[in-house]
Amino acid sequence: MKIGFIGLGNMGSAIAGNLLKAGHQLTVWNRSPAAVTELAARGAVAAKAPIEALKGELLFSMLANDDALREVGLDGALLGQAAPGLVHVNLATISVDLAHELAEAHAARGIGYVAAPVFGRPEAAAAKKLIVIAAGTDKDIARARPALEAIGQRLTVVGSIPEQANLFKIAGNFMLAAAIETMGEAIALLRKGGVDPALFIEVMTTSLFASPAYQGYGAIIVGQKYEPAGFKLRLGKKDLGLALDAGDRLQVTLPLASLIHDHFIEAMASGFGDKDWAALAGLAATKAGLPSVA
Repeated sequence: MKIGFIGLGNMGSAIAGNLLKAGHQLTVWNRSPAAVTELAARGAVAAKAPIEALKGELLFSMLANDDALREVGLDGALLGQAAPGLVHVNLATISVDLAHELAEAHAARGIGYVAAPVFGRPEAAAAKKLIVIAAGTDKDIARARPALEAIGQRLTVVGSIPEQANLFKIAGNFMLAAAIETMGEAIALLRKGGVDPALFIEVMTTSLFASPAYQGYGAIIVGQKYEPAGFKLRLGKKDLGLALDAGDRLQVTLPLASLIHDHFIEAMASGFGDKDWAALAGLAATKAGLPSVA
């Protein structure tokens, strides 16, 4: 398939690479040129402007937040120039409000739209082990399915309304943040009491909490290996904010999300903003009077 790709950060570059490996024809654009150059060396076409990525059968986008998506023009300005029959697959974690707005903007211009946020860090993206959560019309999902199946280990369709996939992803990231917060507090308690946190994590994550989230983030927290960031803490703060916004929109109270969001703000004020979001645990250590990487 002829696919355009906008947004080549750590995740986007890895995903685009897997689309190339699957044999798709890729046209790529990114604000910073280095990632474009690297993918062009592997066979992608380097776009000189974002609009060139909207001339194929599919457009993939992986941008950091609502503002980045608007700045590129994917909320309307570029859509009027898209190729007929284009389906836009938006991989980003964005607000439910913007997801609703995008669906309407695309429909008004006769462009297909699929929300397909993913669970997984850059290393999982590179290894094609992402969990892809998709929502959109049956027709749009069918068009995008071959490409979506080329980037992850599981594709789950959660509804026909695109914003449902975004709500699913926001709820999942809230759960991940809660796991990080829990382990950070527990490990701070153990360190303060002289108990080996590595042994604790080994026991817990091979028995009661035997899951990739606890295993992966537990190891990062014990080792305080917060750089390089697979997912920056400031983006975690953004996602908890999206959860709170969705809760307000749907009249669902999220007291734990509110607490963790406040802790993200504290962690950013303490210098953790560009570290991995597992560095939220560093805030718990600091507040306990323990040394922490900052």
